[in-house]
Amino acid sequence: MEQLIYSDDETSLTGLVAKPVGSPRAAVLVFPTIMNPTQSVLDKARDLAAQGYLAMVADFYGKAPANFDQSREFAMEIRQTPELYRQRLRASLRALASLDGAAGLPIGAIGFCMGGQAVLELAREGAPLFAAVSFHGLLNTELPAQPGAVRSRILVCHGDADPMVPRAQVLKFWEEMDHAGANWHFHSYAGVRHGFTNPAPTQNPATGYDASADRQSWAAMYSLLDEVLA
Repeated sequence: MEQLIYSDDETSLTGLVAKPVGSPRAAVLVFPTIMNPTQSVLDKARDLAAQGYLAMVADFYGKAPANFDQSREFAMEIRQTPELYRQRLRASLRALASLDGAAGLPIGAIGFCMGGQAVLELAREGAPLFAAVSFHGLLNTELPAQPGAVRSRILVCHGDADPMVPRAQVLKFWEEMDHAGANWHFHSYAGVRHGFTNPAPTQNPATGYDASADRQSWAAMYSLLDEVLA
């Protein structure tokens, strides 16, 4: 994957770009987990490129956490101020749009875990995304979407046994999206935990891979992208 150096104010960031063979049908920004880019997320970006999309894996921190505890520290640094958090996310969106071959392409965004939350934060503030897809993402926010603000189609793929996203948070998200008048789909997988798309062992006890939920959610994403782009 090619590297793209970009920045958010004085923080230097590195995007990882996967390019398709031939002209891309759309560009997709991929937000990683709280651990920043991992092999699982890079594999997803490569699959997007194989299906004809120009994909870029964003960089949350400009540095690689050594372990899960350190990733939580890094995440706190950027998430404790919601406006600055969204500024970091917008920097990644601009970086994707600046790529050679991205001019004029529709842009979508997907994300995993913290990255799923990131995608929804951009959608909430009205980023010009044709689709926003969250995989086992956090659904809470300090800045709820306002009526008429959401411009993108939204798909949330959620594990119903995710201890990090209890049902009260799910219901609050539904109500938020309805209040905003968003066009949203919500897929919930029974008995499935957080991080269900990542087959690698993790340091987070709340996570658990689920091959069926991984396949079904990934297929649902492609179905939505095809529908919107058609």
